[in-house]
Amino acid sequence: MEITIGIKNVARELSLEISEDGDAVVASINEALAKAAGGTDGADGAVLDLTDTKGRRVVVPIAALGYVEIGADEPRRVGFGTL
Repeated sequence: MEITIGIKNVARELSLEISEDGDAVVASINEALAKAAGGTDGADGAVLDLTDTKGRRVVVPIAALGYVEIGADEPRRVGFGTL
């Protein structure tokens, strides 16, 4: 699944290919947002932490998060023809 992350005041987007499903990504985002809204236990340090299919880890501070676009689950096509 492809995820695109927009960061405030940055023209470029981050694009990741992850193996998790969309619901797991939304749960991670909601958890980070809840931590930031809580005000205690390090809300200033709340981050969105994702790992892509190649093992690269992307950590975005919640305060800088503009948006997260979650692509649809689409199975990889195999072969030369499109059906």
